Amino acid sequence: MNIPQSNLPRVVIIGGGFAGINLAKTIANKNLQVVLIDKHNYHTFQPLLYQVSSSGLEPDSIAYPLRKIIKKHKTSFFRLAEVNEIQPEQKNIKTSIGDLTYDYLVLATGTKTNFFGNTDIEKNSMPMKSVPQALNIRSLILQNFEKAAIANTKEEREAYLNFVIVGGGPTGVELAGAIAELKNNILPRDYHDLNANDMHIHLLEGSTRVLPPMSEHASKKAEKFLKALGVNVHCNTQVTDYDGLVVSTNTDLKLQSETLIWAAGVTGAPVGGLNASALVDRANRYKVNEFNQVEGYDNIFAIGDIALMTSEDYPKGHPQVAQPAIQQGKLLGKNLLKLAQKQPMKPFKYFDKGSMATIGRNKAVVDLKPYKFGGFFAWFIWMFVHLMSLVGFRNRVIVFFNWTYNYINFDKAARLIIRPYKK
Repeated sequence: MNIPQSNLPRVVIIGGGFAGINLAKTIANKNLQVVLIDKHNYHTFQPLLYQVSSSGLEPDSIAYPLRKIIKKHKTSFFRLAEVNEIQPEQKNIKTSIGDLTYDYLVLATGTKTNFFGNTDIEKNSMPMKSVPQALNIRSLILQNFEKAAIANTKEEREAYLNFVIVGGGPTGVELAGAIAELKNNILPRDYHDLNANDMHIHLLEGSTRVLPPMSEHASKKAEKFLKALGVNVHCNTQVTDYDGLVVSTNTDLKLQSETLIWAAGVTGAPVGGLNASALVDRANRYKVNEFNQVEGYDNIFAIGDIALMTSEDYPKGHPQVAQPAIQQGKLLGKNLLKLAQKQPMKPFKYFDKGSMATIGRNKAVVDLKPYKFGGFFAWFIWMFVHLMSLVGFRNRVIVFFNWTYNYINFDKAARLIIRPYKK
């Protein structure tokens, strides 16, 4: 891999998500050699992927080069590679570009889409966990509009204009609201030969309410906002099959749609090589102690979504969102420095800053202990928090400009089919 030999302990970080980059920044130029490995050369701000999917933002405004994060740190290196196997006895990892030894290994590989074993749904639906996938959804939505404009029959047109989103968590709710705004603001202007009333957005959620991780107050507000935008909300509804045109559910509901977007769950993305006992099978997450050490290993750590740390407050592990990943990355950085100096490490304690979701223009919900509210003020808070959380000043400026332009003009400027998508 052409990583120079050094007298400094080598920390290898697999994954450039929220956890990985916060760890890398914390230990940069701190008497440790840092090697960051990822299969992409950029960090993705996943909370805003849905805006790329719905033509609100271009992908370069929510992605940031990983090399740029570490460019000022002479003892930090980045390698573009996929890690295939860990060899803990040799303190070695096998990757697509070669082998690399480590003193400390940190797994920050995050999650991947969980289709719960349904191969038909996996084959025919659209996941949204990466920038390329978000661009695929954007292209498919716009291509469907074009095909609907030349459809010969009403049934064919309706299939192109029916959008089914599975999963009523924050991702599904935010995407449903964004597509509804496309219907209300863009379709009547760009496609005046189409009847916007022929377009339908269906949000399917398996539990009793949307936004199950949030408060009931937030769920009720979000459902009210969604319905006001024209979204059809179906709770207690699970998708059992999708053949590319017909959506089958556990109820009498059947939908004809050319587009099914799967936002119904995630599973961990582990790397092979560690003891089977270190992995929780159902969740595909590594069992870690209060210092984020993987069970059975002193020098291998897991942070972020891939880590399962149980406690009295979180018996099923921390929520798989950005804040636990960021906090674990920063603390592990400090603990690795302590470990290198043979000092005791500090246990992780998650500080819950609350949760939020946006449904559309002036419509959002926020749970901040002990306050729960929705509407314009919640929407403003959501925008501010996400804007400040973006990596890089340029990205913040571009996103702020796009949001301001969209707000004033009721427009989504990124509705371009750059790379046509074929199902």
